[in-house]
Amino acid sequence: MEDHSVDDDNSSILSSSPANSPVMDRNPSPPPDREGEQDGEKVDAIGDTVYSKHWLFSTLTRLIQIVSEQNTGDSDGQMQLPEEDEDELCKIWDMAMDKDVAGFLQEFKAADILLGVIAKSRCPRLTEICVGILGNIACFPDTCLTLSQNNDLGVVLLLLLGDTDPPTLLETSRLLLTCVSQSDVSSLWLERVRQQTSVCSSLCFIMCSSTNMDLLVKVGELVDKLFDLDEELMKTWVTAGSQPSDEDKEEGERRLDVASSLLEAAKQLRSESPEGLEVYLHALQLLTTIHHGIQTLAVAGGTGQALWTFLCEVVCEDLCQPDDPPLVLQEQKSLLVHALAVLSVLYACQDQEAEHSKADTLLPLVGSMLRVLQYHREYQVSSGHKEKKDGQEKEEEEEKVDEQLQALIQTTAEFLSDIITDLTKDAVSELVARGYLTEKTCLSAVGSMLPQFSPAVQRLVFMLSEADPQLADTVTKEFPVSLGPSWSTSPPLPSPD
Repeated sequence: MEDHSVDDDNSSILSSSPANSPVMDRNPSPPPDREGEQDGEKVDAIGDTVYSKHWLFSTLTRLIQIVSEQNTGDSDGQMQLPEEDEDELCKIWDMAMDKDVAGFLQEFKAADILLGVIAKSRCPRLTEICVGILGNIACFPDTCLTLSQNNDLGVVLLLLLGDTDPPTLLETSRLLLTCVSQSDVSSLWLERVRQQTSVCSSLCFIMCSSTNMDLLVKVGELVDKLFDLDEELMKTWVTAGSQPSDEDKEEGERRLDVASSLLEAAKQLRSESPEGLEVYLHALQLLTTIHHGIQTLAVAGGTGQALWTFLCEVVCEDLCQPDDPPLVLQEQKSLLVHALAVLSVLYACQDQEAEHSKADTLLPLVGSMLRVLQYHREYQVSSGHKEKKDGQEKEEEEEKVDEQLQALIQTTAEFLSDIITDLTKDAVSELVARGYLTEKTCLSAVGSMLPQFSPAVQRLVFMLSEADPQLADTVTKEFPVSLGPSWSTSPPLPSPD
């Protein structure tokens, strides 16, 4: 897929035209004032703005003329948008960020005009601008409701996901995300997505082939939102990817599946956009909450194995490194909790001969989880000596942050206890030898696992009693860990799932 640069503010629902000032959150300059119309300015103004109704009518009329001229030409190829026309249309794009303007455009039936232009356009830039204008109109609940009730527009927008122009795809994805994120109309859009089977394959193709970071992030946000809102849709898409259609079989092609597409996009975003990577890891975590998703990832030699390798690299090489300060957990907690949650499911559902059981990937992962728990303990100690800022708002914010961090610690402790249950004495000795299992990391891990995961702690202490008796003795002095007669020999490993 061809990659086009798009200057788009992904942190905001509103979108400004790439052609205008880099100050994206300001209103555009109004059209030139007409002298001698001071008394008529209020009549001509849109709402409480200084924007001119007459100018807007004229520009929309010109828009219709542009697309008519394109379709009367002899050429069947793409057309270019004249610079002057592009500048004028981009003003409307930016003006639509204003609620009064968006409402006026809706009253003027601008959505029908823009839909007609999109359907006939042979100019990618013109299509992008029209979708961008609609995207800004949809940012307000009332206008979004009216737009969403236009069935023809809904069909065209979903079909646009199969377009080849990245800027158009970016604006289309942004518009769809805006609509499905509004509770009043989300069910209407979800039904359309379920009915339009091409949506899944179009989004998977973008995730697998695009190198446009802005587009990948926005598509990831859209897929993540769809999965979060509609579990049945997620099941359908997962199943569709694993079962090729009759047409695919005749052409000898395998349909792109959702899991591998999400993974491919995550690989692209790994070094470029931590925020984008977080979106994709959350979508992958949602896949692991349904049986169909787990089944897909559990297939030997399939996406699950590749996903395990990728997530191990992210956790062990990119996050929570030995030279990082403990405070890094606050910055990376979302990435870590999503990655470890997916890894824990992969570990539980694959057999002992799979990639995750090999020491070259498993032991560094254990080392990273031990470091997470160590940094959490050190962060608690250091933050306990700091004066808390006054104000109820700050206290509520700290409480929310603590809940997010606690989710990471709970996930890490549970996953670590599962692995410890399967570790051999040799593996524990190797953890000690590599410096992963030290006094600091061991005490932090045991403190986090007790009392909920006492059997795993007992097994760890038992194996340490032979691998590193001094460390085992340190643990038993710090925590009340008792080893009964049943631990005189190593307990058998559980049979593979």
